Amino acid sequence: MRIIAGKYRGRVLQLPRNLPVRPTTDFAKEALFNILTNRIALESMQVLDLFAGTGNLSIELLSRGVGKCTSIDLNHNCIAWLNSAKRTLGIENWQIQKDDALKFTKRCIEHYNFIIADPPYDWKHHQALVDSIFTLPILASDGLFILEHGKGNEFKSHPHFVEERSYGAVHFSFFKIRT
Repeated sequence: MRIIAGKYRGRVLQLPRNLPVRPTTDFAKEALFNILTNRIALESMQVLDLFAGTGNLSIELLSRGVGKCTSIDLNHNCIAWLNSAKRTLGIENWQIQKDDALKFTKRCIEHYNFIIADPPYDWKHHQALVDSIFTLPILASDGLFILEHGKGNEFKSHPHFVEERSYGAVHFSFFKIRT
């Protein structure tokens, strides 16, 4: 896993083979961060990474100066890897929690400026996840939520949907609170 920019730019972390993940491709990750860099100031933001997996997106965000990143994943091996990466890089503002992402969003009391979620493409609860982000809401009023998904998911009719970007098989849907 290669870190593209920021404090840890150029670092390559060797992932263990026992992780049941599909990391975001470098091509899609680079495109996503080009969009983010031009739209929001990541520095000092409170970030939530759901279905963190390898920590690919969390580490990239932390490398670019976010204030705090909370990474949620349910898999024990992923959590062990995330904690190992945190120690290796010496990151202090990274909270890692083993939890079910959907259940977490339904009981979370914190507010985040930026939320990103990368569930398995064949997961059956994408719509429920999107709805749960806006029910409490855990997204700050000026925040941005991005959901990574496959082409089989459609969110254009959701009231908080802003746009979708596609990079090969990777699709990012953007959501904001609409007033």
